[in-house]
Amino acid sequence: MTPLRERMLEELRRRNYSPDTSRGYIHAVAQFAEYFHKSPEVLGVEEIGQFQLYLLEEKKLAIGTIALRMGALRFLYKRVLKRRDLDFENLPLLKTPKKLPVVLSPEEVTRLIEAAPNLLYRTMLILLYATGLRRTEASRLKLSDIDSSLMLIHVRQGKGARDRELPLTQKLLDTLRHYWRCCKIKPRVYLFPSHWEDSAEEKPISDKTIWNACHESALRAGIHKRLGPHTLRHCFATHMLEAGADLRTIQLLLGHQRLKETAIYLHLSRRHLQAAVNPLDQIMVSAHPASAKRAETAAP
Repeated sequence: MTPLRERMLEELRRRNYSPDTSRGYIHAVAQFAEYFHKSPEVLGVEEIGQFQLYLLEEKKLAIGTIALRMGALRFLYKRVLKRRDLDFENLPLLKTPKKLPVVLSPEEVTRLIEAAPNLLYRTMLILLYATGLRRTEASRLKLSDIDSSLMLIHVRQGKGARDRELPLTQKLLDTLRHYWRCCKIKPRVYLFPSHWEDSAEEKPISDKTIWNACHESALRAGIHKRLGPHTLRHCFATHMLEAGADLRTIQLLLGHQRLKETAIYLHLSRRHLQAAVNPLDQIMVSAHPASAKRAETAAP
């Protein structure tokens, strides 16, 4: 590990960035250094602009992905290297297209869960759909976080270093208990531990495994929509909204800091879309013009 990579990882940990974000930032900086075959320490804003153009025109990455790469470089130069000579404001901002997230119907969610190739993957999918957890939160969930006496799940230090609590339904509790009973090696600390037989310390499963659970189950279910663990989070919120839950409640369950982050689910809820009164239905216009009716009458 290079000293610069070590410094960046240390700074990411110090600021409590998620493992997923940290992994993405490290990858972006490594890609940047590899492109120029030089250490980022000797590069500047001109090279950053060239790299941005390379990602857009040659790699043809999505605008959102490029924005994440630029965010990683901003973090490197501003927070790690403390470079005051760089002005990121001079870099052109790429307009990110606003797309609605993919949401499965309840029937598709059922197919996805039933298609899981094993009990571990099935339990992960049910947990994601029943709680709206992010994949990193699910991978780090501890047995002690599942409170069957209060019927709550305690989420410790989720995104933004915030704690929150989620309702634990009896159906989900039964699913988790069945999973635990069937485990050959019983989890001791984490609900989903990694292979820890050769280690005295139990570690959580990688969040990539949770992504694999969604991907493999979708293939087996014949669902061709682009989906991942976050899709089940969107399904959780949208289906709750359609069942009558209010936005504020959903905001608290998802751990959103601002209500406008949660408001996107109004655009995904069929109940809310269909409840809106269409202005066409409010005016007295026939679906069949009088001239058309006369033509139909005159026809032999």
